[in-house]
Amino acid sequence: MIKVGIVGGTGYTGVELLRLLSQHPEVELTVITSRSEKGIPVAQMFPNLRGHVDLCFSEPSAENLAPCDVVFFATPHGVAHALAQQVLDQGIKVIDLSADFRLEDADEWEQWYNQPHGAKSLLPEAVYGLPEVNREQIKQARLIAVPGCYPTSVQLALLPLLEQGLIETSGIIADCKSGVSGAGRQAKMGALFCEAGESMMAYAVSGHRHLPEIRQGLTRAAGSQVNLTFVPHLTPMIRGIHSTIYAPGKTAKIEALGVDGLQALFEQRYADEPFVDVMPAGSHPETRSVKGSNMCRIAIHQHKDTGLIVILSVIDNLVKGASGQAVQNMNIVFDLPEQMGLQVVGLLP
Repeated sequence: MIKVGIVGGTGYTGVELLRLLSQHPEVELTVITSRSEKGIPVAQMFPNLRGHVDLCFSEPSAENLAPCDVVFFATPHGVAHALAQQVLDQGIKVIDLSADFRLEDADEWEQWYNQPHGAKSLLPEAVYGLPEVNREQIKQARLIAVPGCYPTSVQLALLPLLEQGLIETSGIIADCKSGVSGAGRQAKMGALFCEAGESMMAYAVSGHRHLPEIRQGLTRAAGSQVNLTFVPHLTPMIRGIHSTIYAPGKTAKIEALGVDGLQALFEQRYADEPFVDVMPAGSHPETRSVKGSNMCRIAIHQHKDTGLIVILSVIDNLVKGASGQAVQNMNIVFDLPEQMGLQVVGLLP
């Protein structure tokens, strides 16, 4: 059994980790930490875990985490910097759900997250945990940076096109909508029901902190600099991300392929990926079809008038966009079947 610790178990990604890991046949939940909730039973805070998790929250320290084989950090940005090295020094794997190790450039991280980077020495060994790209590196990693929710949805939508050089590397638009759980569990005015219900709004239009992460992954896939416009929106739903991507194709190559060829390209690229579902031609995936699951559903279209390639990508921001992808990474690291503990069917209605 894999002994698992979670640092920061009181947020939405933390409780989602608990939900998934409590049902994982090869996991023993060993330590759950929260400085503010120390001594409180987990099931008291999260009644859905009654009968499944009997741990109490404990102090986040290297000593308390020492019995673990792997530690998940489900903490605010900047928190993992201080403790990650101590955990790694004990021979424990670290899977970080925050943005602390996603960007290769510490200066760029500091610019977007408005604080000093506290663990620059760890950046060279951190593996970006997008299994559809870095599976082999993940197998050997001791420090994994789980991708953000928007970056997961956008990158999976564009990878096949960029890898084959079928679209321009500028002029791409990612128009993305997220449920309010993406704002976290802390009380925030804009995420209150009376503020977010019956409304929709764009935010961070001039530049969102997920932009450099998206750009970094797409540039790696294309082999040259990729620039895109990324505009996130807050929608009145609890969970889910819907990304509509507009990509200008390289005319001659796209005309040679046609819509059927584009469909085949995506189907071939993701044929062996257990958590990417390329839907039949002409489909329009819904966020509710992936609610609670680790699946990303994709559909590809071409606009008749403009010729733009339009890719639709939906995920659950708390599962494939966070905790589910983290568990997927854990399975890869410990040489377990990748779908173990993640074979959850989306919730309908």
